[in-house]
Amino acid sequence: MPDGEDKGLPALSDTQNRMRPAEEKDSHVFLFTDEDFIHIKNLIYRIAGISLAPSKKDLVYSRLARRLRARQMDAFSAYIELLESGDTREHEEFINALTTNMTSFFREKHHFPILAEYLRTFPESTPINIWTCASSTGEEPYSIAMTVVEHFNTFNVPVRILATDIDTKVLDKARIGVYTLDQVQAISSDRRKRFFLKGSGNNSGLARIRPELQRLITFNRFNLLEQQWEMREKFDVIFCRNVMIYFDRQTQQSILNKFAHCLKPDGIFFAGHSESFHHASNLFRNTGKTVYKLKH
Repeated sequence: MPDGEDKGLPALSDTQNRMRPAEEKDSHVFLFTDEDFIHIKNLIYRIAGISLAPSKKDLVYSRLARRLRARQMDAFSAYIELLESGDTREHEEFINALTTNMTSFFREKHHFPILAEYLRTFPESTPINIWTCASSTGEEPYSIAMTVVEHFNTFNVPVRILATDIDTKVLDKARIGVYTLDQVQAISSDRRKRFFLKGSGNNSGLARIRPELQRLITFNRFNLLEQQWEMREKFDVIFCRNVMIYFDRQTQQSILNKFAHCLKPDGIFFAGHSESFHHASNLFRNTGKTVYKLKH
């Protein structure tokens, strides 16, 4: 594990609270009808573009039951009324609860050598912009940053990484950059030593991303369903992996159109292993291993 130690980590109990499981068991004490599920299904689609199958009813219950407890409600119908009233703070909690955040360091590891090879095509000191649009708790953007540092062999790189997510809670975890040793165990020992600080005392069993790596990443909330994407610059690289599977075909097409406008002419787009964009063949061409380029 890392040779360095970081005594400035959050207290262990605080960190453990941030890393609680996404779902909690509940004995179905709240009234939840099929009509309630349809209302919630329509709401999350309208707000976040997520398309829920009927089989997700129990999942929706388990994810939202905590919000009913927090708001001291005894039925989902009352919670739906609150959401329909336009309570923006509860909208955010609602989205956070229903967003799936499965991730790990160097997930779909075949993509990172491709990224490193692509970086070699840039003349020295050329500014490079990278966007990861579903950063979750930070494992993906930090994996990208590690790849970048390894390529340039320095933390002083000409690369800017924008990491966004619709879920504010996972973004908070990503900014902190604290993980359990189990979460970083699959990372090579060389990388652990170079990019992490090992916790001690109350923080034993934890590892923290080194500040030098954190500084390469800007974390912001962003909803892919926003009508206007106000990006100041176009991107050389976009990661949008295992996100499109939650959208229907029409929503996918709309988002992919916007991605096409955000990607530089010679840029590359990384998708997830279970995603295929045949329906967007007018926009992108597959170069293999779910890596796409603009179709010129």
